[in-house]
Amino acid sequence: MHREVLDCIRARRSVRRYEPGQIDDAHLDAILEAATWAPSGGNNQSWQFTAVQNKDRLSEINEALRQGFLRWTPDDGYPAKRKAIVNARNENHHYFYHAPTLIIVSNVPGYQNGMADCATALQNMFLAATALGLGSCWINQPRWLTDDAPLRKLLSSMGLPESHILYGAAAVGRPGHKPPAPARKEGAIRIVR
Repeated sequence: MHREVLDCIRARRSVRRYEPGQIDDAHLDAILEAATWAPSGGNNQSWQFTAVQNKDRLSEINEALRQGFLRWTPDDGYPAKRKAIVNARNENHHYFYHAPTLIIVSNVPGYQNGMADCATALQNMFLAATALGLGSCWINQPRWLTDDAPLRKLLSSMGLPESHILYGAAAVGRPGHKPPAPARKEGAIRIVR
């Protein structure tokens, strides 16, 4: 087995601070290509990857998220959802950490494997970004507001299909810090022979 793959998996971190400046086009192309090579149920490949790099459009998305969370009532007690609402009260909060690139991952409605397919594509993007020396972070907030009309109108104006369900996004950029490796929890592995 190639040690480089395992090393890349171990090196990947959720980066929440980015250097100014856009990533190279070649890097974006490589990350998006890696996403398309992810497995999908029945090889459907019904996902779409919408990469946004325009600073003004990114600000619009962030503000649409902020406004959406001010109107939103979460459907469960997940702590990060409650925090998203608290963060919305701060006009300076940035849901994707001022990353210069945001890749929104969506899929067709009614497809039972949508989340799994999009999650594998996101993981491929994170590993590709790590291999290229870039930082990345999974952004959940678009998923939680997938039915928010103003956010959807904005994203539709950027080419995201109106019918698609938002499954997540990848913030990507040059890392502004190197997060330490989190401890691994004990007991997660069981081997039955």
